[in-house]
Amino acid sequence: MANRKIYDLAVKVGSYTDKAGEKKSRWQNVGAMFENDKGRFIMLARWFNPAGVPSETSAGESIPVSCFEPRSGAVDAAQQRSRGPSVPKSAAGGSDDIPF
Repeated sequence: MANRKIYDLAVKVGSYTDKAGEKKSRWQNVGAMFENDKGRFIMLARWFNPAGVPSETSAGESIPVSCFEPRSGAVDAAQQRSRGPSVPKSAAGGSDDIPF
């Protein structure tokens, strides 16, 4: 079984108010969870530093990392490897439903 992407991993890095006055979350993609015949594993972006993630609560030494279903037509792991490193994307004005 080839590596199959099952989740995108994202952290909340802030919030903003849209034109309609609604408060929205700003998300940053930090990696992905994959599955193969040996089990599940996580690939994190090399640049990701959890110490830089803002915290709205006193969560102690932990930060939440959210799992989102990959969008349809998402690139699989083999295609990502063949293209080389990816550029991180953030939702600069997107919806809370699809963070990146």
